[in-house]
Amino acid sequence: MMEIVYTGEMDPRMCKTVLGETIPTIAADDPDVIYLDADLMSCIGTGKWAKENPGRAVNCGIAEANMTGVACGLASAGFKPILHTFGPFASRRCYDQVFLSGGYAKNDITIIGTDPGVTATMNGGTHMPFEDVALYRAIPGATVIDVTDPACLVSALRQCVNRPGVKYIRVGRKQYARVYADGSELPIGKAVTLRGGKDAVIFAAGIMVHEAMQAAKTLEGEGIQAAVVDLFTIKPLDADAVEHWAEKTGAVVAAENHNRHGGLYSAVLEVLAERCPVPAACVAVEDEFGEVGPQDYLQERFGLTAEHIVSQVKAVLARKG
Repeated sequence: MMEIVYTGEMDPRMCKTVLGETIPTIAADDPDVIYLDADLMSCIGTGKWAKENPGRAVNCGIAEANMTGVACGLASAGFKPILHTFGPFASRRCYDQVFLSGGYAKNDITIIGTDPGVTATMNGGTHMPFEDVALYRAIPGATVIDVTDPACLVSALRQCVNRPGVKYIRVGRKQYARVYADGSELPIGKAVTLRGGKDAVIFAAGIMVHEAMQAAKTLEGEGIQAAVVDLFTIKPLDADAVEHWAEKTGAVVAAENHNRHGGLYSAVLEVLAERCPVPAACVAVEDEFGEVGPQDYLQERFGLTAEHIVSQVKAVLARKG
């Protein structure tokens, strides 16, 4: 069951609260699930539960590579580890361990990287991963998810725990626009069409789904019908959906809170190049590092806004002829 309830309003819950509730629930349902954290339990609300369940939760300290090794060892013994730390530390800091001890050794681990891209806000450029998706996409057999809202987070996490291979879930800790009803089931690897359109399609993931919906509303007022498709699973990408909408509209824009190199835009372009070459553009971070600032400033600074999507759709339509 999946229900779209988007109105443009923010979900009242913070995603860190949802994580703090969902991880213990999953662990209660499955005795093989074990939770590991790099000294950030207080940041996602698992601290109290961890103290009450020391056999199910392990604080590995600020040692992300070691945490990954411990998780992979547990996986090899039949456990289902869920790891959490901030996005940059869940990707580039422990990448070799994830790649070899996780992917290459075929150990099934679920990694949650919080505050990806501009959602890192005041933690600054050092904590602002724009490259995490590209890194995880390069791991054979990996699953890469950019969460849309709390309902998507719960659905994806529950699936990932029992899914083989390396799974990477990137999600901000604060509020997201509400897109799906609670209890919605969003199958990994399947795109969700949020609105139809005949002139262009906007493929979006993560926080950019909300921006894409706002952009489509603006475009509609100008007589342009733009479809919006949620590609929350960046790997494995729903190539059939990309091909379908590319053929239907002949104009593609990909909107993402990542670097344009190796992320959602690259994944979409690979499908277009092989199946349906059409004019395409992206709304993404260019070849830049992050910086300190509130999220609204950073989205404007890096062009991750509905207004920028509108301009890119118009530019692609001009090329479409």
